[in-house]
Amino acid sequence: MARQPQLSPLQHLGTRSVLTDAQLENPRSILEAFPNPNPERDYQIQFVFPEFTSVCPVTGQPDFATITVRYVPDQQCVEMKSLKLYFFSYRNKGIFYEAVTNTILNDLVAVLKPRKMTVVGDFAVRGGAAGTVTVEYDAAREACRNGTNRRRR
Repeated sequence: MARQPQLSPLQHLGTRSVLTDAQLENPRSILEAFPNPNPERDYQIQFVFPEFTSVCPVTGQPDFATITVRYVPDQQCVEMKSLKLYFFSYRNKGIFYEAVTNTILNDLVAVLKPRKMTVVGDFAVRGGAAGTVTVEYDAAREACRNGTNRRRR
């Protein structure tokens, strides 16, 4: 039987949220998680954000993208409003495609510690070219690479 998640520590859900300068400086701090209601089962969660915007650090021009996050949770799931706010924090940030896609993966892995995760940044045409960056994380593969065993709970 599924556990009911404890939601009280969530700050953004159900409230008007205004990002602080500190949160904009450290977007990872915006992300919130809640207990996985079925940690004994592998299942996939997918979020698609078609209105992601960041800024080219060289030209200052906006970069528009669809960001897709796919993951198999372990003990934690990301709270969607905090994820939206996290993505909004990049609107005025100068960062290359590759860096932003990898940063998103790194931040989500740090907060959620998922079993597996893929982040795809599908950037819109600018200057006659479009770009797609795909980054992946697999806890089991990372454990083997680092010489540690990660037990499932």
